[in-house]
Amino acid sequence: MTELQEIFQEIDEAVSDKPNRIKGVEAVYQFNVNGDDSGTYHIVFNGEKSYAAKGEAEKADCTITMSTDDFKKMVDGNLNGTKAFMSGRLKIKGNMALALKLQDILSSYRLAK
Repeated sequence: MTELQEIFQEIDEAVSDKPNRIKGVEAVYQFNVNGDDSGTYHIVFNGEKSYAAKGEAEKADCTITMSTDDFKKMVDGNLNGTKAFMSGRLKIKGNMALALKLQDILSSYRLAK
């Protein structure tokens, strides 16, 4: 299993175990991650039915494209999503408001390393 797959597995466990951390958020995020450890993943926030999985989302509200290294930094809290977007390191397609919420959502599920 690659490091990127492990990160999304940890995200899946976190959002499945504690969906109350993101109360009121109903959204589908798709991540197109490019680099050495690339892939397409999605996270569905839908209360008790929240999960993360590999592959394209059926209907993404917000699609984020970035490098593997930048994605790992963002998940770890070492890269500000807004700054990454402004500098062109992160590309967003779809709902910009959801993209802005992503930083808060990830920090509420900060993954222990």
